[in-house]
Amino acid sequence: MKPIFTGILPLILIILFSSQTILLSQNDQFSGNNATTTNSNQKINLDDSRNRFPEILHDVKVLLSEVLIADHHLDTLEVIYNLSRIYDLLMEADQIGDMNQEDQEEFERFEKSFLDIYTHKLGTIRSSDAPVTAERFRRDITEALDPLEIEMGKTKYVVVDDRDGHIPLVRNKQVDQFITYFTTAKGRKQFAIWMKRYVEYKDLILPILKKHEMPEELMVLAMIESGLNPKAYSRANASGMWQFIYSTGKNYGLKRDWYIDERRDPIKATGAACEYLKDLNEQFDNWYLALAAYNCGSGRISRASKLHQTYDFWQMHSLPRESRNYIPYYLAAAIITKDPEKYGFTIPKVKPFSYEEVVLEHSADLAVLSRV
Repeated sequence: MKPIFTGILPLILIILFSSQTILLSQNDQFSGNNATTTNSNQKINLDDSRNRFPEILHDVKVLLSEVLIADHHLDTLEVIYNLSRIYDLLMEADQIGDMNQEDQEEFERFEKSFLDIYTHKLGTIRSSDAPVTAERFRRDITEALDPLEIEMGKTKYVVVDDRDGHIPLVRNKQVDQFITYFTTAKGRKQFAIWMKRYVEYKDLILPILKKHEMPEELMVLAMIESGLNPKAYSRANASGMWQFIYSTGKNYGLKRDWYIDERRDPIKATGAACEYLKDLNEQFDNWYLALAAYNCGSGRISRASKLHQTYDFWQMHSLPRESRNYIPYYLAAAIITKDPEKYGFTIPKVKPFSYEEVVLEHSADLAVLSRV
């Protein structure tokens, strides 16, 4: 047996054993409940009432074992595929609702172990030059890092920049957590790619923001949404640098048909994003809420504001974890982008994005032309 595989084998066995123990314990509990139900002649649909969390945790542990095996065999695609399945299951687990104390502790232990394995033990991920999609990268961080609780009415932060006409930049424990991630290990590698694209596209994007009288910091929104990749496409069918879904893009004048998808046009999409963000900011009169609404929808932010009786984003604890982390994630990226050298990044020398406009007076079917 190879030494490397010998090293990961105990880890795999521990993962599988702990998952089987949890599942068996849960099954015993269900068996007892079933016996009671039978004796009392009551008909209860256990599938509707049982706790799904142990099954989910069992599945993610099995998948993590498969990740380790695939990593040992240098099968990068299999590693990425199973990691994607783990992320989806973790998101499902996070949305189950209130967990009991035992489930919550088990979930937190797994998250900690998963982050350690993902960060330090997966050679295929560390050696891969393929950039992680911005959507996946954001979910990766926000789901893996431990959540930080903020007491109602006691949000503490330090103002970094609060000029008129700009989005206020502040730091607190949540923001600092993301800054640390961006400036160490895997996060630094990905952020360096984003900085390269920022330099490449800033001469194109910033003038459009200025034309629409929008804060220049909004370019960072495209950074965290897509990594400033005009061809980005998400599992929610959002497309382009600004990650418009079809309906929102259509509402703001972006055309999509068989031949063209203007959501991938960095110029037109930036103009549409400016109009959309302007509407959101007018609705909430608060840039943090406008940006959060860009992520999870204005309806959800409105409901959270009414529920908590506040316009303070930091106090909207009912928002999903990804939405709660969206603003600190954005602020961390904006603060680093404002002064990258302070955080150890070298401003790359990149040729600015350039393009030529060509007017097409006619179109033709390539299948027809091929027969000419």
